[in-house]
Amino acid sequence: MLRRFLLSIIALLFIFSATFAQTADINIIPQPVLVNSLGDFFKLDRDTKIIFNNEESKKTAEFFSNIITVPTGLKLPLQDSSAKSIGKEITVQFIINAKIDSLIGKEGYRLKATPKKVEIVANTGEGLFYGMQTLLQLLPKEIERKTASNQPFWSVPCVEIVDYPRFGWRGLMLDVSRHFFPKEYVKKYIDQMVKYKFNVFHWHLTDDQGWRIEIKSFPKLTQVGAWRVPRSGEWRSNAAPEPGEANTYGGFYTQEDIKEVVAYAAERHVTILPEIDVPGHSMAALTAYPELSCFGGPFTVNVGNKFYKQQENSLCPGNECSFEFMDSVITEVARLFPGTYIHIGGDECYKGFWEKCPKCKARMKTDSIASLAELQSYFIHRMEQIVISKGKRMIGWDEILEGGLAPEATVMSWRGMQGGIEAAQMGHQVIMTPDKFCYLDLYQGDPIVEPYTYSSCRLSSSYSFEPVPPNVDPKFILGGQGNLWTEAVPNTRHAEYMTWPRGLALSEVLWSQKQNKNWNSFTKRMEVQFERFDQAEIKYARSSFDPMVKLIRDTDFKNKVQVNTEVSGLDIYFSFDGTEPDQFYQKYAGPLEIPKGADTFKAVSYRNGEQVGRMITLKMKELERRR
Repeated sequence: MLRRFLLSIIALLFIFSATFAQTADINIIPQPVLVNSLGDFFKLDRDTKIIFNNEESKKTAEFFSNIITVPTGLKLPLQDSSAKSIGKEITVQFIINAKIDSLIGKEGYRLKATPKKVEIVANTGEGLFYGMQTLLQLLPKEIERKTASNQPFWSVPCVEIVDYPRFGWRGLMLDVSRHFFPKEYVKKYIDQMVKYKFNVFHWHLTDDQGWRIEIKSFPKLTQVGAWRVPRSGEWRSNAAPEPGEANTYGGFYTQEDIKEVVAYAAERHVTILPEIDVPGHSMAALTAYPELSCFGGPFTVNVGNKFYKQQENSLCPGNECSFEFMDSVITEVARLFPGTYIHIGGDECYKGFWEKCPKCKARMKTDSIASLAELQSYFIHRMEQIVISKGKRMIGWDEILEGGLAPEATVMSWRGMQGGIEAAQMGHQVIMTPDKFCYLDLYQGDPIVEPYTYSSCRLSSSYSFEPVPPNVDPKFILGGQGNLWTEAVPNTRHAEYMTWPRGLALSEVLWSQKQNKNWNSFTKRMEVQFERFDQAEIKYARSSFDPMVKLIRDTDFKNKVQVNTEVSGLDIYFSFDGTEPDQFYQKYAGPLEIPKGADTFKAVSYRNGEQVGRMITLKMKELERRR
């Protein structure tokens, strides 16, 4: 009996030490404004009660209870803060301030964990929700599980946190046109982004490769425009549809689906920004309604084959029915999405067919339009009038600057920062999302080992992003976002791989105070998040641990191989003889001379004797291209 008792005590001590070790280091992403470790820990167990003080805080309390029920196996009671017994009990408290705390603002919070109580206070439900997300990160990684864990209690390090965001617009975009993602995955994507305090989900719903939103006044948009022939392969290299080939790939969201996702997002304090991309990127719409084009088609929904400048893919601005069509579309979109903005695209519009179009020529003559750029500006101005008439505000990609910016437009700057700078200097609001920092569809590692895409956006590049350029008034910069275009993202697992961890980097860029950013601190905390991703079964990229190899020319004009990694503190081992290096090979210490006759260079990264990066294998011809 005594032996069994002692074994039980030892087991409990082991669980305690393991649990405390998991939470002793505070590894929150995005980095809060202030973190003060208090020592000791709070123990969440079956005796813990969850407290709220009004109906708004009750929503967050219930949300927290629902999240932790499955992994902990605990169904903790909820109780109003007016109960007299609370002072003596172990509690997690969600409290809306009776008096506004001006420091933390609308979305900020204060969190304090002591051995007897975790208290989160905020001015709003949004602030409480973000405080709850921080609390979840303070709990052990097993809180991310989809099945129950057998831990007898769950520890939270005693800590005091003050936190509030730098920017109000913290977004991620998912392109569901190039590849379709079902409603349930869209919800999952939203669930994952709110863990890191993103608050805008930009839903790219239409493009050349598929129209994904039901418009009841134009049913063929989804009956026809949502479907294409199936193709697998590198984008822009796919074979065009063959005569009689069935359109079996695609899908769309009914208006009931849209309402469901909008409500789901709202419960998580996420605003959905719908994008209907016009006048270009409209081949799916033209396939359904060819009369909206300049020359009438015929059209097919694009399958990833080359077509730009060869086939029409733009609405005709000389055709009044284009604006009647868009008025009907925006009317229905505005009813479905309660947010302030509607995104109308406006990017990458080829105007060559407009130049030849009799209707466009007539429009230019009638309205004294001097150039094709001004004709696109005319289209965008008309779109803004339509959007405003529905009680919304218009956002467009930075091409909407060309030919003259619409009076009240908000610019989403993607071709670098310059478009955003110009718009801000004109007094317009701007969302910064320059491709080299924010495009999540680009290579995040060496193309030798990454799935095919184009160009590059490393994790460190995303983390280095600064949304407010020099000499721009910050009041015009709403914030920024990451964009996941899906030409080369054919499934949900790869969507996760491309989003994370660059999404983590952008969350810290957009939430954390600029002075609190630190790359080495971030990568340390990122690795802790990787463990949580593993528990949640979220796929992610470890590309930042891979060797980065390039050719440099030394001062004596000799070519040398330079190798490093994004994550610091790693050991790199290499070979020139075609064999696979490991930790017993020569360790990289600086630029390497290439031995005569060498055909292949290989490098791999280790830490503490364990391989942490992938093997990078390069033929000399490939190295030559990396000078």
